[in-house]
Amino acid sequence: MNIAIDRREFLKAGAAVGGGLALEFSIAGAALAQAQGATAPEVTHWILIYPDDRVVIRIARSEMGQGSLTGLAQLVAEELDCDWANVSTEFVSPNEHIKRKRIWGSMSTGGSAGVRTSQEYLRKSGASARTMLVSAAATQWEVPSAECSASAGVITHGPSGRKVTYGKVAAAANKLETPKDVPLRDPKDWKIAGKSMKRLEMPDKVAGKPIYGVDVQLPNMLHASIVQSPVFLGKVKGVDSKAADKMRGVKGIVKGDGGVAVVADNCWRSNQAAKALKIDWDEGSNGAVSSDTITALFKEGLDAKDLPTARKTGDVPAALATAAKVVEAEYASPYLSHATMEPMTSTAWFKQDGTLDVWTSTQNGEASIAAAAEAAGLPLEQVEVHKAMLGGGFGRRGAPQDYVKQSVAIAKQFPGRPVKLIWSREEDMQHGFYRPASRARMKAGLDAQGNMVAMHTVIACPSILALLRPEGIDKGIDSTAVRTFNDSPYTTPNQLVEYAMRNPHVPVGFWRAPGLQNSFYRESFIDEVAHAAGKDPLEFRLAMLKPGDKNRLVLEAAARVAGWGSPLPAGVYRGLAQSDGFGSYTAMVAEVSVNEGRINVHRVVFAIDSGYVVNPDACRAQAEGNVIFCLGQFYEGHTLKDGRIQESNFHDFRIPHIQEMPRVETVLVPTGGFWGGHGEPGALNVVPAVCNAVFAATGKRIRSLPLKDNDVRNA
Repeated sequence: MNIAIDRREFLKAGAAVGGGLALEFSIAGAALAQAQGATAPEVTHWILIYPDDRVVIRIARSEMGQGSLTGLAQLVAEELDCDWANVSTEFVSPNEHIKRKRIWGSMSTGGSAGVRTSQEYLRKSGASARTMLVSAAATQWEVPSAECSASAGVITHGPSGRKVTYGKVAAAANKLETPKDVPLRDPKDWKIAGKSMKRLEMPDKVAGKPIYGVDVQLPNMLHASIVQSPVFLGKVKGVDSKAADKMRGVKGIVKGDGGVAVVADNCWRSNQAAKALKIDWDEGSNGAVSSDTITALFKEGLDAKDLPTARKTGDVPAALATAAKVVEAEYASPYLSHATMEPMTSTAWFKQDGTLDVWTSTQNGEASIAAAAEAAGLPLEQVEVHKAMLGGGFGRRGAPQDYVKQSVAIAKQFPGRPVKLIWSREEDMQHGFYRPASRARMKAGLDAQGNMVAMHTVIACPSILALLRPEGIDKGIDSTAVRTFNDSPYTTPNQLVEYAMRNPHVPVGFWRAPGLQNSFYRESFIDEVAHAAGKDPLEFRLAMLKPGDKNRLVLEAAARVAGWGSPLPAGVYRGLAQSDGFGSYTAMVAEVSVNEGRINVHRVVFAIDSGYVVNPDACRAQAEGNVIFCLGQFYEGHTLKDGRIQESNFHDFRIPHIQEMPRVETVLVPTGGFWGGHGEPGALNVVPAVCNAVFAATGKRIRSLPLKDNDVRNA
């Protein structure tokens, strides 16, 4: 049962009763129909079809605004060939997923992989269900299945013209064996997939109906606020809670190794009581770490000898030694919060029957149930996770180990009562899994004709995999740390990429398009080299891309639509960049002006080849979201002092404002034959394209972020 608050009715009721709380309880998806007396046969484990022809498609991934819920449903509905107007969705239960031997595959949503890694089995599920429904109808009519066809949820017997809807034969289809091999439609014949279908969840969002993690309301619920060690890995030495204990509504104090939580009868009271705690922290040796010490650590890594090699082609030292010109530069970027609008939150309820229910905003329902079960000391089968909508993910909610475990540990002290933990904005910003800070040193060699013959890159940064997936480290290389360099498509004959893993105490994690900063480094540096060679940045890149290379295709498409080389209004300049990643190939042209050090991005042209496109409108929306999200990198950045993150809220960690949104033109150039992503590829080129335009405007290079470290007034 989902417990929903209708926001409009809440406001009306709140005004009417002078601040009283009005709750609207609703049962979503298939459960609603069951409550009304209807039952839905499960045609395949992905598809429920009701007698009145309503189709419920189960979604194993998470929906965090990227539109994958609709795209995934389109893939199933396309092969099922149902009436799209009858389609709705429901999230897969992680508990049921465990009990049924992980039948729904991956529940992880990240890496722009939701559609591209599940498209085949989802399409086959739809095709299998259609085959079973047709077989059930044919059996009912006592005719060969080959004489029957299905379209828009209706099965027709060709010779006789008899018709029956899916809902009338779904129960019979449920009893049939699922076919092992079914043909899939050629994308050129798609009727639902490949079309800009309206987002299924959007009407409810407009009406304020969906439940996010912070919206959860349960009977007799308590609220928790937490204070964590300001220095990562610090421990609680002692707590003076006398003042908090006396505050109205406080029900208890829960102490852990790394933090202290206050539980009260409402969120405000728990938050205020948490501020009244006096905690003595054991900071350990990390209390002396600062941004300067971390920079020194990275620079030491850049100078280190015999580093692990991520790519080695040709003889770079020899090629650089004989180059007609050598270009060298060092780039850097800071730690970054995910800065989701909804802070980390989780509600846990130990029930009288020995089971545990958890409600949370998560990018990975399976990881959340594992974290909850571990913290509770219960088998997975006795735990349920109710997946809520996400008020922003960007990778942060793919690692739910901290906030989910905390909520369970707190609720364990209050058996029989649900406890909702909400991190304050300050806790959220100062206790994340940050995008790694990093430095890269690049050196390129040009021959007498201005062709790039060698490139040497050394990257120094923390390893995400070392912290979250240590089994993913291969010979000292974290693939996310060297991305964009170790797989560069440029045909430079001599290339060397080395990685210096340097891990300060700051926890790092997957931030939208992990390794994104490398695109900033590479594409800005390539622009530097092009200018050093006296060549047009577009032509310089095209000369290093093979004919037929998809990188070349998108680069040419972006340049063509942007009118590269054509006149611009006075004071406006262009910059470009191209990168491939997350299954797709992308390029971008930015049109920028700079006035008294202020960068104004007027227009962005973004081209992408993702092979296939499931929902063009959603893909364009993702491109637009990536642009404004990544423009924030010009202002955002974390600094450390005394082992602590200094920035605590949006007053000192500035996110983009609505008036900074440029016009974005998305050019979809799907060539087919493969499945790429859209959630992150659009992020790759934003910063380098803008920075290259800033150079064109001012003659100054931006080699480090945020902008406060740079003077971009005209040279």
